[in-house]
Amino acid sequence: MALCEENYTLMQCLAPGLKQLSGKLISRQRGVIDLHLEIQEQSPYTTQVRLTHLFSEPAGAEPHPDPDARLRVYHDAQQIEVLELRQSVLRLSKDYAHPALLDKWQANLFLSKWLVFCLRQGHGFGQRSPMLSSAAADALLPTCLARS
Repeated sequence: MALCEENYTLMQCLAPGLKQLSGKLISRQRGVIDLHLEIQEQSPYTTQVRLTHLFSEPAGAEPHPDPDARLRVYHDAQQIEVLELRQSVLRLSKDYAHPALLDKWQANLFLSKWLVFCLRQGHGFGQRSPMLSSAAADALLPTCLARS
C-alpha cells in the first residue's frame, strides 16, 4: 500500500491538478523523449489515465508505446492502481491472476522508478513549470515524497 501511496504522490508532482485535466497532453523536454498523458475517465474520486512514451524507430515506422501504463488514480485514498503495464524491461504477467501479489508489486515498483525518472527529466503536466531542471527535480523529489 505504501508504494501505491508513493506513486500517487509522484503523480501529483508530475501532474498537479490531475482532477482538472482532460484530453491528451504531451510533456516535451529538450533532449529526451516526449511523455504522453491521456485522461481516459474522470469521476469525483478517481481518474483513469494512460501514461506512455511513444518511440518511432526506425524513422517513419509506426510509433510504439514503451512503457505503456493504464492507471487508476484514487484521489480519496491517495493511491494509484496499475491496471495494465506493458514495457520491454521487466517480464511481468499481464493478467494479475493468483498469485498476483508479486506481479502487482513489481508493476508498482516499476511505475515508481519510471515516475521519478520522468520527473528528473523535467517532465510535467498542468500547473507545474514545464522547464524544471534535472537538479530542481531531484530537489523536489524529497518534498513530493514527504507529502505521502
